[in-house]
Amino acid sequence: MAQCLTFPGEALVLDMATGTAEVAVEICKYHPQAKVVGVDFSPEMLKMGRKKVRSRRMDSRIHLSLGDGRQLPVKDGYFDAATIAFGIRNIEEREQVLAEFHRVLKPGGQLLVMEFDIPDDLLLGTIYRLYFDVIMPPLGNLLSRTNYAYSYLADSVHGFPTANDFLKEIGRAGFTSLGIKKLTYGIAKIFRGIKSA
Repeated sequence: MAQCLTFPGEALVLDMATGTAEVAVEICKYHPQAKVVGVDFSPEMLKMGRKKVRSRRMDSRIHLSLGDGRQLPVKDGYFDAATIAFGIRNIEEREQVLAEFHRVLKPGGQLLVMEFDIPDDLLLGTIYRLYFDVIMPPLGNLLSRTNYAYSYLADSVHGFPTANDFLKEIGRAGFTSLGIKKLTYGIAKIFRGIKSA
C-alpha cells in the first residue's frame, strides 16, 4: 500500500484504523521524508503500535493517537494523503468517514483504501469462496480460540459493497481520478481517489 502513495517529499499522512502501526511504519520506510499520524479507537492496539514505532526508532516521524474516523479533530486540508487498510469494512458509517477523509485532505491529496474481496475470476473465485466460507471460519476460530473472529471476517467481507459500488461511494464523497489496484488476484484491492485541486 505504501508503494502506491504519491505526494511531495515532506508529506503528512493520515493512517486511519492504524492498529499496531504496520502501515504507518511501511509508509515511513518507502517515503523517508514523510510523517504519519496514525489514528485508532483501540488503546490496546495503539499500545502495541507505540512499542513497534519505538523499536524501529521512528518516534519522530510517527505519532499515534486515539480517535474516531467519523470526526477527526483536525482542521480542513491538513493532510497530504490518507490511508486505511482493512478497517473501513468494520465501520457502518462509511459515507461519513469518506466525507471526513475528503475534508481533512489538502486539494490534490490522495486517498487509499485497502480491503479484502473475492477474486473476479470465476474459477478462482469459486475455489476461494469454498476456502473462505467453509474451511477458514471453523479452522481459524479453533486456532484463535474464539467462536466468532473468522466467522465475522467472512460475514463482513460478504457484507461489503462490490468493488465498483464502493468506488462509486468514494466518488460521491467528492473524490475524482478513481481507480482500483488488485492484489493477489483480487483477494485484496486498493481503492484510490484524489481530492480535486
